[in-house]
Amino acid sequence: MSTPFPGFSTPSAGPEAPLEMLSVCHDRMARQCATLRRLVPHLALHGADPEARTAAANVMRYFDTSAINHHRDEEVDLFPALIESMAGSDAVCLHEMTEGLTLDHRALEAQWQRLRITLAQIAAGESAPLASSDVEALVGLYERHIEREDTELLPMAARLLGDDALANIGRAMRERRGIAEV
Repeated sequence: MSTPFPGFSTPSAGPEAPLEMLSVCHDRMARQCATLRRLVPHLALHGADPEARTAAANVMRYFDTSAINHHRDEEVDLFPALIESMAGSDAVCLHEMTEGLTLDHRALEAQWQRLRITLAQIAAGESAPLASSDVEALVGLYERHIEREDTELLPMAARLLGDDALANIGRAMRERRGIAEV
C-alpha cells in the first residue's frame, strides 16, 4: 500500500495527486523487481517457457516506459519544484539529495540496459542465463533508491510544495503520458 501524503483528501494514483502517484509507482517497481527475482529460479527449472517469456516481456515493458517516465517526473518536474520552493533558503541538502537521486537514476538505467538484453532473449523464447547477481544488482539499487525517496524526498515534497506546484507537476505527468486533462 502506498504512503498517504498530507493535503490529499483521498488516495489517488493519478496525476491529480502527483506525490501519491510517485509513491504508487514505487510499489509497482518493487513488484517488478520481485518478478525479476522469481524469474531467476524459474528459468533454471523451466527454461524460457511461456511463463518466463511473458514475465520477461512484462518487466521489459514496465522498465522501458513507466520507470523512465517516473525518473523524468522527478528530475524534470519534482526536483526543480522542490528547489524553487527553497528559493532564498540554504538548499544545499536538497541539492545534494536531488543530485544523488539523479545519479541513482542513471545507474539504474545503465543496470537495466544490461539486464534488458537477457530479458529480450528470454521474451523471444531463447534460453538465456539470467544471473542472480545481475538481478540483485538492479533490485538492490531500486530498493535503496525507493527507500530514500519514500522516507526523505516525498515527505519533504508534501511539506514544501503548494497546490500550484503540485498541479503543475501533475499537468506535466499527464502530458508525458499522453493523458487528457481532467
